[in-house]
Amino acid sequence: MNRGTGKSSDETLIEMNRTAWSSGEENNGFHTSSDKESFHLENAASMVSVVSECTSTVSVCSSHSSVIECEQCEREHTEPQQHLSSFKGVDKQQQSKDAVYFRDGVRRIDFVLSYIDDKDGEKKQDRRKEFETNLQKAGLDLETEDKSESEDGKTYFLKIHVPWEVLATYADVLKIKVPFKANDIPAKKEVPMGWLFTPYRLPDHVMNPEPDYFTYTFDKSKIDFFLIEDKETLFPPSTRNRIVYYVLSRIPYSKDDKDKKGIKRLLNNGTYTSAFPLHDCRYWAKSRDSNCESERYSLYKHWARFSRFYKEQPLNLIRKYYGEKIGIYFAWLGFYTEMLSYAAVVGLLCFIYGVATFDNNIWSKEICNETIGGQIVMCPLCDKKCGYWKLSTTCSSSWQSYLFDNTATVFFAIFMGIWVTLFLEFWKRRQARLEYEWDLVDYEEEQQQLQLRPEYEIKCTSRRLNNVTQEQEWVLDQTPADKAGRFILCWTTVVLWISLIIASIVGVIAYRLAVFAAFASIMKDSPTNKLDVVGSLITPQFATSVTASCINFVIIMILNFLYERVAIKITDMEVPKTHVEYENKLTVKMFLFQFVNYYSSCFYVAFFKGKFVGYPGNYAYMFGEWSGLRNEECEPGGCLIELTTQLVIVMVGKQVWGNIQEALVPWLRNWWVSRSARNHPESLYSRWEQDHDLQTFSQLGLFYEYLEMVIQFGFITLFVASFPLAPLLALMNNILEVRVDAWKFTTQFRRPVAAKAHSIGAWEEILNMIAVFSVVTNAFIVSFTSDMIPRLVYLYAYSPGTELTMAGYINNSLSIFNISGIPVENRPEDGENPDWYDSTNITTCRYRDYRYPSGHEKQYSHTMQFWHILAAKLAFIIIMEHVVFVVKFFVAWLIPDVPSDVKARVKRERYLIQEYLHDYELEKLKIQLSQNAQSIDQCTCPTTGSTPMKVEMLSDCLS
Repeated sequence: MNRGTGKSSDETLIEMNRTAWSSGEENNGFHTSSDKESFHLENAASMVSVVSECTSTVSVCSSHSSVIECEQCEREHTEPQQHLSSFKGVDKQQQSKDAVYFRDGVRRIDFVLSYIDDKDGEKKQDRRKEFETNLQKAGLDLETEDKSESEDGKTYFLKIHVPWEVLATYADVLKIKVPFKANDIPAKKEVPMGWLFTPYRLPDHVMNPEPDYFTYTFDKSKIDFFLIEDKETLFPPSTRNRIVYYVLSRIPYSKDDKDKKGIKRLLNNGTYTSAFPLHDCRYWAKSRDSNCESERYSLYKHWARFSRFYKEQPLNLIRKYYGEKIGIYFAWLGFYTEMLSYAAVVGLLCFIYGVATFDNNIWSKEICNETIGGQIVMCPLCDKKCGYWKLSTTCSSSWQSYLFDNTATVFFAIFMGIWVTLFLEFWKRRQARLEYEWDLVDYEEEQQQLQLRPEYEIKCTSRRLNNVTQEQEWVLDQTPADKAGRFILCWTTVVLWISLIIASIVGVIAYRLAVFAAFASIMKDSPTNKLDVVGSLITPQFATSVTASCINFVIIMILNFLYERVAIKITDMEVPKTHVEYENKLTVKMFLFQFVNYYSSCFYVAFFKGKFVGYPGNYAYMFGEWSGLRNEECEPGGCLIELTTQLVIVMVGKQVWGNIQEALVPWLRNWWVSRSARNHPESLYSRWEQDHDLQTFSQLGLFYEYLEMVIQFGFITLFVASFPLAPLLALMNNILEVRVDAWKFTTQFRRPVAAKAHSIGAWEEILNMIAVFSVVTNAFIVSFTSDMIPRLVYLYAYSPGTELTMAGYINNSLSIFNISGIPVENRPEDGENPDWYDSTNITTCRYRDYRYPSGHEKQYSHTMQFWHILAAKLAFIIIMEHVVFVVKFFVAWLIPDVPSDVKARVKRERYLIQEYLHDYELEKLKIQLSQNAQSIDQCTCPTTGSTPMKVEMLSDCLS
């Protein structure tokens, strides 16, 4: 690619190939740079001043409502061809309907609107007529496909093309970066042993769809400063559709009320049925038009198929096709999945360690031993309906618990605290590299003031000076009382819904307490107890835990469904200024709710269950003794296995349900909509009709994708000490998630409107918060949920003899209670006790605690061993937190957020921008002085004698 358009330095700065100049109008709507600073689209009239009026001729020629032979437009084309308006009733078989161009085959379709003529739709017709007239005044070219040409015979399709002058104007306004010099920094050296990664690589034409350039924000007044080989291909389709949507969002559709503007409101009131940019081809075949890129086909072939799960992602092509915002999401998801592989390997090794040391589990052997656990009679786990039971019945759960509750658990908890820091720090470096490669380095939030939400602009009635930009900006008139009222109402609503979650969790806990007694009574003589393999696993505790977890999962899904709509409503009520601000506000509200909704049940099992039980004769009750709902106890095997069960059910259930929603539901909807057109040939099923039948990707679509992954991130970090295999399950899900999302974007959804984003936004702060909180939760899980600390205290302080051994731990960890001390109203009813129970010979029962026995001067109060264990637990929490936090902060300090080579490239680019701009301005000044010397009194614009008239203007002519 050569710099500029091939002109010499003494030629003109701006060239216009518009025949409309012959009408004699001066200035053609161009603005000087000072005019541009005050640019704002208040109404259609101001839009006319933004774009050259010379485009109106082309717009009229491409009008969808008239059949007029326009000789001017015919002269404008280099090749003789029939004017588009004469194509009415064209035979569909004569042209490829998979094309993405107007009927003239020259102008690209940048956006499509569809609508249906209602019988009583006069208001809608008036809105459409005014809206489309204003679109033409804004310089856009329009062409309509009549309903008779559509598959269903009732849908009109309005095709929109954005001419060069409109592109140039809005590229200037939106600060879009354009190449000005080829990158002269040597490429990075090949990675050592890089050939090992060859099977995971994609072809270069897929991985690197664009050459490497230094770029600078586009300036219409300096058009020959940039490397422009072809104006039609300078801006990729993703940038073109972003510009069109920016215009569509601000065009008024009412003559009487200028506040009524934007395609979003027209979609909401049914004036138009859809608005979308086109995919460039069918995903399963290349476009037959050689001018079409067929990038969708490349994405499907190399990225969106599950058979490519082991391949790298073509991030540059994703960014080029879908825009930076979606590109950043897939870059983050891919990096997160890659980092999960390391955590999954370590977690699997910890699990293997548990399996390998299975025979060293002495306390489980004691529980299963008929002479030890088989002789220990345990106190009833509930009132009246629960009988006495033997410790040996928990043999299976004790072995299961050991797989996740061993010394490797402590190591893995510490490892995950460090892993999460490495993940976040390395992501910052990866993100910094993408920011540079994707021209987002100088993309600050302040620039998005140019991208105000149309909903905000509508409500603005006054302007004020921005102290940073020193420009007038629209502001929302509201008193401090109004602002405070909105804030209080919004957050009161959030608190009420969070309270609803807590109430539902309390209800699930009450369910657990109520049905445990029923399961204990029903299952004592159940036939399932006699099954060879699973009989010993099906216990009242297991049945209660599984059913409660399933009920909790259903409640979570229902509350999520309802709250999503409430959160959007209250965020709309706050009227955020920009799209980023809107998403950030919604993100905070949604995540707070989801955090409580998904994690509250796990927090209950981890930190509350079995901690406030009391002891026989003085049990604690949930709502008081009158309720009869005695607080749950942990099994002698510990509560950790129940936390693992809860975590697996909620986490796996959410992932399975999410994949069904993401993949199966859109596929079924698309199949239902397009079932009548599936067997029709391509020539009868146009590109806009094919895309129209696909699902719409909502503006908040990526928000839900991020939310799903961040909730998963919480599961594998906050509670990972209870289940080392959680990262492995997450890895397996994410390998599928990347390809499901890619398949969904490529095949099931319309092409989203491209959007810019230089980071993952508010999610980065949320991930940091989870990372810090996870250190605390895992330290508490190891201390209070796991039995690791009591075992270590026994091993080093209370084991008998001089040799360190765990023999006798079970007997030491159980206290003794005199059965006669149990109140009559709490004793098991007749028939609830097992056959082996003999009340005359069995006078005591055991329970899980460290208390003095009956008859002791401090009977039933805590022993000194209890306080030693408590002190050891608190000491472990302090030591683990300090060690992990010190390592975290050291690692964060050690790893720079921006790679050194990226810093060098950014400095080089900024230096070249200053140097080139300086030389450019000097050259421009010389040209102006030369021209002024030739003609001081007047400024003339030279024209050519034949062919379409060339109008060349210096900056002096733009006044």
